[in-house]
Amino acid sequence: MNIFNQDLEFFEENRSCSYFEKEISDIRYQYLYSCSIPDYQKKLERGWRRFGKMHFVPECKTCTKCISMRIDVKNYIFSKSDKRVFSKNKDTKLYIRKPTLTMEHLNLYDKYHKFMNDKKNWPYYPITVDDYAKSYVEGSSDYAREFLYMTEDKLIGVALVDILPKSISAIYCYYDHEYSDLSIGKFSILAQIKIAKELNIPYIYLGYWIKDHYSMGYKQAYQPFEVLKNRAGLNEEPIWEKYTS
Repeated sequence: MNIFNQDLEFFEENRSCSYFEKEISDIRYQYLYSCSIPDYQKKLERGWRRFGKMHFVPECKTCTKCISMRIDVKNYIFSKSDKRVFSKNKDTKLYIRKPTLTMEHLNLYDKYHKFMNDKKNWPYYPITVDDYAKSYVEGSSDYAREFLYMTEDKLIGVALVDILPKSISAIYCYYDHEYSDLSIGKFSILAQIKIAKELNIPYIYLGYWIKDHYSMGYKQAYQPFEVLKNRAGLNEEPIWEKYTS
């Protein structure tokens, strides 16, 4: 029997919104066995995101609260607060490599989501090896990396990051809240900004920003940033504008 890889595109309507209980969402998906750097760059510029081999973009008919945003790396200036975060993490070791899967990853992922379930009422489901692999390891291509944050040989944070010549895409980050004094979530974004500056990468895509949202509003802290003003198709020009509060 011959099995052929086949890319798929489909549209899911009227699903429950992940961010607002009373809202519904409409999401376009592309399941791609591989995605070249030019094609991926094109998707990022038009608001697409990636988890594993699944690429997606919201096309909600009744809501536009989710706004694609990207940090303007060249003009980002590290604040005194940012520098304090770097200082607190002077002994935190950062390892960058292709995404992997270990029991340490799974245990930390579950620990993080149990905490967020208690703190912010996020839904909690123990992750399986298969689910983690499909979301964070598969479809990694040449640009996918994981940032591992270690202290005293203990894994305390993981960030999944795509690094392209013209963009960094911050996919997901989870960490151990027992080390909350280190602000690993913020440190991870600042570390990506620092790397982007060193590599002359102009933008870091942080995904979707929802102003004043309890889980998504934090992204406003990373100014200056630009927001996507239109829902451009893959053959249409995206319109990005500097955000002004």
